[in-house]
Amino acid sequence: MSAAALPSPPRLHALIAALEAGLLERDAAVRLALLAALAGEHVLLIGPPGSAKSELARRLHRAFADTRYFERLLTRFSTPEELFGPLSLAALECDRYERLTDGYLPTAGIAFLDEVFKANSAILNALLTLLNEREFDNGSARRPVPLVSVVGASNEVPDDEALLAFYDRFLLRVPVVPVSDAAFHALLTLPTAAAAVPAQPITSDERAAILVARDAIPLADDALAALRSLRTWLAASGGSAPSDRRWRQLVGLLRVAAASEGRPCVDALDLWLAPYVMAAEPDDAANIERWFVAQVAQSAPLDAAWLARAVLAFERQLDLEQRLPAVDDAAGTSEGAGKLALAQSLGGDDDAGGDALASMRFVAAALEARQRCRFSPLHVAARRAQVAEARERAQAARDAVQAQHAALQAQLSARLWWPPSLRQRVLEGPAMTLGVLDALLARLDSVEAGFAALPVDAQLAAAEPAPVQA
Repeated sequence: MSAAALPSPPRLHALIAALEAGLLERDAAVRLALLAALAGEHVLLIGPPGSAKSELARRLHRAFADTRYFERLLTRFSTPEELFGPLSLAALECDRYERLTDGYLPTAGIAFLDEVFKANSAILNALLTLLNEREFDNGSARRPVPLVSVVGASNEVPDDEALLAFYDRFLLRVPVVPVSDAAFHALLTLPTAAAAVPAQPITSDERAAILVARDAIPLADDALAALRSLRTWLAASGGSAPSDRRWRQLVGLLRVAAASEGRPCVDALDLWLAPYVMAAEPDDAANIERWFVAQVAQSAPLDAAWLARAVLAFERQLDLEQRLPAVDDAAGTSEGAGKLALAQSLGGDDDAGGDALASMRFVAAALEARQRCRFSPLHVAARRAQVAEARERAQAARDAVQAQHAALQAQLSARLWWPPSLRQRVLEGPAMTLGVLDALLARLDSVEAGFAALPVDAQLAAAEPAPVQA
């Protein structure tokens, strides 16, 4: 099938908007569920009851044309009949053990299984084959099923080793938490209108076209380097190593993301999906995301420690030079005392009270300036040049961060699958770094002005000061 059959990015964007409408702070979960379904993968939503997990699954079903929906809450008392259908009495009469599957999980395209890890072994064993091979054993025959994606839900990750194989069938594991305090008001005032129905749901032909396009998408060099770096980092972190199959599935998911966005290859920024695939525990996802932000997106906030040390050293040097006493204190004191006596004599005239007060202030300022150390013009020029050199380096660093921020912003603006909340977190890093650099540059400007205002004596011997050591 030709690539022309692919749904366009604007149409996928409209689908995402319809799925997300009214679901507060679920931008990542919505995009991940839809992307997983397009890739033919399953997604596990991990979070407490009442966090819109089942609503998301029902909406996901509406995004696909000609697919049936199945939903069931599993308990340890659930029976295979509840998921796979009752036994056929007619088949039993003919000595065949078959189920009537119509309307049950084997005929569904999108399914939601709540509390999925509470099912017993009889159900889990059948689900393993159904989820992985898309086949169902009905009697003596193994038949294909039209399953697109299963959305599982659980309050927690299973710790029973017998459940790990089933847990591994869910490629994407998405933490879902209650809305934050920032969105609490919006939650309370949210209208109860019905969810929007997508105008153009995805057809089976379009899903097939996406999978065909996926296989033609190569991995760019930066993506391969990032994947190798992630494997090394995961090994060093001491957690469980992902299986070879999971690495292959991750690459397939990255290719679906690139193909559906109309991009020619997978790049390193597509690894924003890695935390949801490679994390064994929900807490691990946050750690992998921090790795991605720092190492791949390179947008972690920086404190510019080298510049902060330089600015502090200049400020201390300026403070020291401003406090240095005059070399000839005796002369300064005598001259100042004479001017102060003159001001006091002027103050004795009541009629000239205002002028006398102004004169006293003038003389006090002159006395203070006279008692401060004076510097040669070369000294002041050298200090200002040292500050200017540091400022030039700082400005170059700021320009580099600004360029990186602008380039990253331009790249992310065209990304369909990136959640807005993740985009905001990633872009906040360079923005915070720019704020730090701007504050330090302002302090350098203040220091430069302070050196420029030092008392100057052109008669002093010219001696260039040693550079300020940070």
